[in-house]
Amino acid sequence: METKPVYKTEETFANIDFTKSLFAKGEYENCSFLNCNFSDTDLSQIKFSECEFTACNLSLAKLADVALRGVKFKECKMLGLRFDQCNTLGLAVGFDQCALNHSSFYKAKLKKTVFKNSQLQEVDFTECDLTGSLFDACDLMRATFENSILEKTDLRTSFNYSFDPQINRIKKAKFSLPGVLGLLDKYDIEIDRT
Repeated sequence: METKPVYKTEETFANIDFTKSLFAKGEYENCSFLNCNFSDTDLSQIKFSECEFTACNLSLAKLADVALRGVKFKECKMLGLRFDQCNTLGLAVGFDQCALNHSSFYKAKLKKTVFKNSQLQEVDFTECDLTGSLFDACDLMRATFENSILEKTDLRTSFNYSFDPQINRIKKAKFSLPGVLGLLDKYDIEIDRT
């Protein structure tokens, strides 16, 4: 039985386990989600505009054709998410103190996106447009950057990244020592850090 799509605006959803109760399909505008569990929940085709998720678990949630427009995630567990399946129109997100390990942003357009104090281990940024984005104090261990646009991207305070500058666009990107040494990993050379 198909339920009618809902339209929610300026509502707060707190301490709800959506693995046990249905999350209504529809449009959510200027809503706050606090300490909610969306783990493995089907969020397909839902529209979130100017919403904020705080201390939520969204790991392995289904994001097929989800609209994320001006959505902020703070202190969220977001393991294995497929942002590459989101609706690309107006995709705009920000992350602060989130665990995004094993997620995919394949081919996503994420210009001027802020990733702050977040775990981005083994995240796929292949063919992603990150122009002007900020990675502030993020762990990028084994994150994949291939044919990615990192122009004007700021990686100065992030660490454990390693990618090939020859197959990524990095013009005017910002790095700091020792992080920039990750751009030389493919050469398998030894660098004395003294």
